[in-house]
Amino acid sequence: MQLRIALLEDDVSQAELVSAWLKDKGYFCHHFETGISLLRRVANDSFDLYLVDWELPDTNGIDIVKQLRAEYNIQSPILFTTSRDSENDIVMGLEAGADDYLIKPLRQNELYARINATLRRVETNTANESRLSFPPYVFDKKNETIYLHDTAIKLTSREFQVALFLFENIGCVLSRGHILERIWGLRSDLNTRTVDTHISIVRTKLQLRPANGWKLTSIYRHGYRLENVSDDSENDAKNSA
Repeated sequence: MQLRIALLEDDVSQAELVSAWLKDKGYFCHHFETGISLLRRVANDSFDLYLVDWELPDTNGIDIVKQLRAEYNIQSPILFTTSRDSENDIVMGLEAGADDYLIKPLRQNELYARINATLRRVETNTANESRLSFPPYVFDKKNETIYLHDTAIKLTSREFQVALFLFENIGCVLSRGHILERIWGLRSDLNTRTVDTHISIVRTKLQLRPANGWKLTSIYRHGYRLENVSDDSENDAKNSA
């Protein structure tokens, strides 16, 4: 999996080392030296996982994690990295919203293991299933086919991957750069018009509209969000009855 990771670390040499480790694993690592620079980016971008240092020049990791969770509604895993190792500090970090805690100096294999363990905890139970159901859609992952009311929809492999990524992140805002890196394995600073093109095709082919219980919305200067609106539609129907 080509994870997109945000690394908040003010120590440049440490950041370069961790970035190299992550890139060796095939991950895309985006480095931020200050809390405000990360928050500005998160305002119109998205990541699969966050590595957050506790001690920062402009704020502290606790406040950043709280803001990511409360103000930006970030659901992606967050791991603290810090030299603080007291029980109170660890509890404080986890209660702020972090999913795990790594003590510095970081060790390469432990970092990999913690990331993998965290992802296993937060992934849905459908991760290894070959068929996924999001009524009225059924995803056949093995054959890269999507069925709408039992009718197969003709899709390219990329279109299937884009659609699956959207449905695996229902309710989450996914940036164009995030989609580009995850699906195409390309740097997000390249032209992202191909993402818009594929999103448009997927929306049309899957007939993603409230009548089918789903809405795919373009978020200005950010990306896209897929929402299940079937419950809203049912409530509206009841209220109008």
